[in-house]
Amino acid sequence: MTTSEDNPGVRVPPPLIFAGLLALGLVIDRDAFRAGPAQLAGVALGVAGLALIAISLGLFAGSKTRPEPWQPASSLVDRGLYRFTRNPMYLGMALLSLGVALASSSLAGVLLALAALAIIDRTVVTREEAYLTRRFGAEYSAYTRRVRRWL
Repeated sequence: MTTSEDNPGVRVPPPLIFAGLLALGLVIDRDAFRAGPAQLAGVALGVAGLALIAISLGLFAGSKTRPEPWQPASSLVDRGLYRFTRNPMYLGMALLSLGVALASSSLAGVLLALAALAIIDRTVVTREEAYLTRRFGAEYSAYTRRVRRWL
């Protein structure tokens, strides 16, 4: 297997799925912004999402492997946040998207952020899991038995 073929085969970068659907939702609800508790909750969710993403990226860097799902994996990251969920980076992206949508009072943005999460689960995570099973075999299978996909 050549290096260019040694990857999960993800065609669209997950951040673009979240960002694109969020942007669509914000455009649909462009006049909806109002200040209040929902906006504060949105900011808190967004900050939590950014923290999950940053910590996850740090764990990938510490393991000297690439986080991009179209690149080959050189090691399995199973420490830190990855002891509790196999997808903390995607959870972070979902929280960030939901936070921005809430802070913008965009019901369409919230609904499309949830749609993005479902798309990621069905089109990205399933490919990554199949790839990681091929790449790391029993080590990854044992990891999936210990740690939930999401929460």
